[in-house]
Amino acid sequence: MESRLTNLEIKISFNEDQIEELNKVVYRQQQQIDFLTTQFRALREQVSNSQPQEQHSLRDEIPPHY
Repeated sequence: MESRLTNLEIKISFNEDQIEELNKVVYRQQQQIDFLTTQFRALREQVSNSQPQEQHSLRDEIPPHY
């Protein structure tokens, strides 16, 4: 009975360590996701601000050889 209890305590300790490591990984991944989301929004805004507001057709442009 004593050895079974000791084995269970060892397993619980190991599981707690593994859970803590997984929590750290999940936390770091969430930080990366938040950073990438912020970067994506900034890039999307930059692209939308750099595009001309009025749409024109390529047929309206004069070719360079004229």
